[in-house]
Order: sequence, then structure tokens, then C-alpha cells
Amino acid sequence: MSVLAKESTTIIFYTRYRFGSICGKNGKCGIPALLFFRWAKDIAMSVEKEKDVYVEDEIDRIEPTPEDWKTLREVPDTIPRPAFLVILIEFCERFTYYGLTGPFQNYIQNANPPSYPAELPGAMGKGQQTATALTTFFQFWCYVTPIISAIIADQYWGKYKTILIFSGVYMVGLIILTATAAPAAITAGATFPGFIVAIIIIGFATGGIKANVSPLVAEQYQNTKPYIKTIKNNERVIVSPQATYQQIFNLFYWGINCGSLVSVVTVVLEKQVGFWAAYLVPTLVFIPGIMIVVAGRKHYVLNPPRGSIFIETFKVIRMSFKYGLEGCKPSQLREQNPEVASRVTWDDVFVDELRRTFKACVVFCWFPIYWLCYSQMTNNLVSMVATMHTGSVPNDIMQNINPLALVIIIPLMDRFFYPTLRRYNIQFRPMARITCGFVFAALGMAYSAGIQAYIYSQPPYYDNPSENGKNDVSGALIIPAYVLIAISEVFASITGLEYAYKKAPEKMKSLIMAAFLFTSCLGSVLGFTLVSVAVDPKLLWMYAGIAIAMGICAPLFYFIHGGNDKNDIEEDAIARDHIQVVDEYEVVKPSV
Repeated sequence: MSVLAKESTTIIFYTRYRFGSICGKNGKCGIPALLFFRWAKDIAMSVEKEKDVYVEDEIDRIEPTPEDWKTLREVPDTIPRPAFLVILIEFCERFTYYGLTGPFQNYIQNANPPSYPAELPGAMGKGQQTATALTTFFQFWCYVTPIISAIIADQYWGKYKTILIFSGVYMVGLIILTATAAPAAITAGATFPGFIVAIIIIGFATGGIKANVSPLVAEQYQNTKPYIKTIKNNERVIVSPQATYQQIFNLFYWGINCGSLVSVVTVVLEKQVGFWAAYLVPTLVFIPGIMIVVAGRKHYVLNPPRGSIFIETFKVIRMSFKYGLEGCKPSQLREQNPEVASRVTWDDVFVDELRRTFKACVVFCWFPIYWLCYSQMTNNLVSMVATMHTGSVPNDIMQNINPLALVIIIPLMDRFFYPTLRRYNIQFRPMARITCGFVFAALGMAYSAGIQAYIYSQPPYYDNPSENGKNDVSGALIIPAYVLIAISEVFASITGLEYAYKKAPEKMKSLIMAAFLFTSCLGSVLGFTLVSVAVDPKLLWMYAGIAIAMGICAPLFYFIHGGNDKNDIEEDAIARDHIQVVDEYEVVKPSV
């Protein structure tokens, strides 16, 4: 067994151990959990069967015909070994990120208790509106900064060097946050200014990682063309990049939520020990993430930066106003305007890639409403649970139901749901999946509105529990809202990452991924506009309004963009192979 396979298996069983501590003393989580562990182990061990498919002679591969696409099912290709290292990096970073943000609402909203353990932990005592505003700002900032780091990565440093340098900046912010959460710092009044400085640094750094790590994991798979393969029982199938990227991003998102779920320890420490301990753990976990980045340097597929890529993009856009996009192709210019053609530095493929990218960016414009729904989990729903009875469970631990649901749902979707659709030749392409995600997000917000109405109808505080205490309502009622949002993420968020990567030009992967992530920033801007109504008794109408807006967007989105699914495979075929990219851009791997 290879070292990587052993490491992957160890992580799977460590995760199983952690889940055992969450699910019960005996670790018995039922059939869904057993299916999850089987799926995770199968993927981890599949690297042992992987061969160096990129040095095979691709001439022997048979491309599918139109008839094959109608009759044969699609299957994913083998996931390359280095992709698992990138997923481990993301696991550590997401553990850190969610381990920090989980306690943020209580940290800001509630006053410092006399002692620990505390029923309602806090530090600053700024109230719900300030807490919601600051957590919304942090989300906003985390999704603005990927634009900056993406430009640096695509034009100057490359993804690997950018991730490594921004990891060091991240560590500085973690140290500041942890130090100013100490009891002495809280007493001295250093917590609030320290928190502001820390979230600015951490938000800047996480953007540098976020924009580059998801393209990096996908770049480890280099095949761009579907081919026919005969598997067991002599069944002929189509091995397609679309199915492979879907599985890669499913696994990537699963790693994100494993990190998020295991970070539940921070909200327990927050209540039992204090915020300094809650923030110390993520800080320590981030160190192995940096070590994995450095240790895997020689194993990653690294596409180098190209310094002129943004200049060329702007030139094509400017020229398109005169000639149209098709007229910007060198092959067209040589016939119509040879003098201009002699000065262009791009090729026909680049223009086709840009056309595909512009269509994708229009699709992204619908996501801010979706992210507004999603963001309610980490601020207003946390505050809602604080007005409900949760027993000895901290109110902000309830948001971990979302990653728990995802860790179970993603393997079920990848192992059963999507393969079943493919077996019956049901095409469930990106636009259809995103639409389903929007529908589930609307249902999640509608359910939240219903629960908020029920809370307001119960004694002893009725429609003003936030300022007084808890109404006679069980916190378990909020669980379906988190599950509905989790299902929406499987369809909308994962597909968005996949779509952003597939539709981006070869040398602009980080920037287009950052453009997709920027839609979350716009969702945070929308969240800012709702801060004034994030108070009792207006919360009911806030949730209802968000649900209605998302419910209207879902069918409109499919009506306008559903036709993109018909050309999805053809557009994905617009690409250069890896060797061509290396030769064309005179690559030298980044050295750090």
C-alpha cells in the first residue's frame, strides 16, 4: 500500500473516530454513516489502483459518437493522487476557518460571563445587530479578497506560491485573534480592537487560499476528452471529464465539511473553558495544513502564471466592440484585417474560452440571493436558537448540523443518486442542478420563517425573546432548516465551483473562481441591508422575504439559462491539453 493511501485511510478512520464521539458512545450513527464510511474508504483506496494515465497513448482511446451519448452511461475517471493532498490542505484550512467563525456570534453579542463553564458565553457584549453586522462584514471581506489573490496567482506567482505565502499571513491573524481572546485581554478592553485587526488579516489571507485551492485540486486531473471504456460485465461506458470533475468537487466539498464538522470542538471549548481555548485549537490545526503544502510541492500538477493574460483579455474585449468576439479570432483577422492580426498575441481557442466564460459569469449573477439564504445559518439562525431550549447544548453548536448533513448526503449523492440517473441516461446537467439548489434554499428560508412565527407565538416572552430569554420552544425544531440548506449546497454550491472551473480559460482559473466566490460577497452586501430588520419582531418578515425572493429566482433562472445544459459538453471540450499549455507559455515551475 502506498504512503498516500495509508495516510488517506488513517484520516478516514480518524474521522470515523471523531464521528463516533459525536454520534454516541458506541459511535453507532446508523446506515447513512456506514454508507459514508464505505464511500470515503473506497475513494481513499482507489488511489492504489491509479496508473499514470497521463503518459498513456491517447490515440488508442475511442471517442464516443452521438449514438454512444444517447445509449451509454457516463462514469468518472480515476482521481489523481495529488488531488487528495490538496483536499487535506483544504480540510485543515476549513477546520481553522469554521473553528473560528463558529463562536463569533456569541463572542461579539454576549457579555463576558463571571466564570466558566458558562450557560451563554461571550466577551464583548455588543448585541445581536452588531454581531450580525460584523460576521456579515467578515463574510463580505473573505469573498472580496479572492479577486486580489487570483490576479496575483494567475499573472505573477502561480497558485502554489500564492497559497503558501497567504498561509503565513493567515497564521499572523490567528495569533492576534487567540491572544486578544485571553481573559486578561478581555478585562483590559483589548478584545474588540484585536478582533477587528484579526478578522481583516484572516479575511485577506483566506481569500488567497480560497481562490486558488479549488482550481488546484481540479488541475490535478488533466484529461479533457471523453472516451469509451469497457468495464466489468463487458459494459461499455463513457469516461467523461464532466462526471470526473463532479466527483472531484463532491469530494473537495466533503473535505470542507469534514473540517467544518470536526471543528465543533471549538464551540464546546467556548462554553466550557473560554474563547482563548476555542481559538487556540484552530490555530494549532492550521500548522499541519502549511506542512502539507510544503511537503507536496513536487507532486502537484502546477500550471504556471502568464503575465500578459489580463492585458490580452482587455484587448479582446475592447476589440470585440468593433469586430465582435468571433471577429477577434486571429483566423478571422488574417482574412479581414491582416495588419491587426499581425499584432495579436492570442489564438482562436482563447477567444472561444472567453465567450464561454462570459456566459458563466452571467450565471453567477443569480448567486447573491442564494448566498443570502446560506449566510443566515451563521448569524441570525444562531441567534434564533439562543431563544429556544437546547438543554446543555450550546446554541451555536446547532449550525454544525449543516456540515454533518453534508458529510452524509454527499457520499449518498455521489455513490447512488448521480450514478442512478446516469444509468437511466437522465441528464442532470449544471443548470438543472443549480435550479434545484435554489429551490431547496427557498424551502429552508420558508421553514425558518415558520419556526420564527412559532417562537413568537409561545410564552413567556412571545415576540420579544432576544432581550429577555428563551421561549418554550425546543431547539430541535431548527434542524430541518439546516438540512434543507445542506441539500441546496450539494446542488448549487458544489455545482457552482465545478462550473466556474470548467468554463474558465486555462490561464484564468483562479480569477473566474474568485468571480464566483465574489457572489458570496454580494450576498453579504444584501445581508448588510437587512441588519436593521434583524431584530424582534421583524425577523419573521425577513425570513419570509428572503424565501420569496429565492423562490422567484429559481424558476426564472432555469427559464433563462436552462438551455446552457444542451451545450455543456461541447463548451467543456474547448481546451488545450496540459503539454500544449506548458509548451505555449514556456513554463518554469514556481519555486518558493
